[in-house]
Amino acid sequence: MSDQEDAELRMEASDSEDDGTKDFDEGPMEEDPLVGENQVTPCALTQDMVKDGISLLCRTGNGLSHAFVKLELIDRGLTDIRFLESFEHLRFIDLSTNHLSDLTPLAALTQLLWLKVDGNQVRELRGQRLEPLTYLQWFSLAKNRLIDVEGLRGPALETLNLIGNGIQRMQGLECHTLTNLVTLELRGNRLETTDGLYLPNLRRLYLAQNIIKRLEGLHKLERLTTLHLRDNRLESLDGISPNMKSLQYLNVRGNLIFSRRALSSLAGVAATLRALVLVENPIMESEEYRLFVLSQLPLLERLDKEPTTEEEKADALERRRDFEDEGAQEPKEQ
Repeated sequence: MSDQEDAELRMEASDSEDDGTKDFDEGPMEEDPLVGENQVTPCALTQDMVKDGISLLCRTGNGLSHAFVKLELIDRGLTDIRFLESFEHLRFIDLSTNHLSDLTPLAALTQLLWLKVDGNQVRELRGQRLEPLTYLQWFSLAKNRLIDVEGLRGPALETLNLIGNGIQRMQGLECHTLTNLVTLELRGNRLETTDGLYLPNLRRLYLAQNIIKRLEGLHKLERLTTLHLRDNRLESLDGISPNMKSLQYLNVRGNLIFSRRALSSLAGVAATLRALVLVENPIMESEEYRLFVLSQLPLLERLDKEPTTEEEKADALERRRDFEDEGAQEPKEQ
């Protein structure tokens, strides 16, 4: 592990033990029938609105002229953004907290690099015709009304934020078009499984506050370094695979893990795992919990936010045979 990776890991383990959920405790966004589309007053984007929100004068692609490339239209009550189609030089757009469900006018903005559409009414990505956005690298659709990800594409996309939707499954994700995706935020959705996340270059995956009961398909995430699964319904970590040969940070805080046997699959990632968070699981109440975990994962640098010491690692190593004998007598999970 490089010095830079080590520094990032230490920072993440020490400063982000809550996986960012301090800033997101609302869970999935529920549809309010009193604020449905029929009750929203139609509001189309106007030239004056654009004039108020546009900024950042830059050279255009040919280098021969200049154009404004940044636009902020936050909380304007917008339902229609067709007026944007002529602003082909825009690269950064924030349309948060409006009433948008149709994003197709954005297809004309082929220079877009950064797009934020949080807090709108987007229900699906099928038919949104966002394929022309071939340079889009950062895309946030937090707190919309998505229930699936079908139609999502992005050859240059590196960061995708889908926090606080109602996504129930990842099947249909067009992984072959998301080969550059390295960070995926799915906190606060309704996922029951991790199946469907076949993203070859993914490094960071945030799945806190779902209803996940099964870890499936993770063996395909060979480059994943960070996996957050806080506040789900996991009773074991079966599904953590030796193929996850880059995994360094794993957070399963607030699940239903109660037995030592439920941690057995972690042996497959013992060579790379450096930080593990298991607090608020029943297993913490078991005798010599910390020593047991360190006997299985001797290279851990942090366990439940606390640094590990060489002394306790040595104690854990001495007790390893005892723990193995006790594990052999432990009843198998049904």
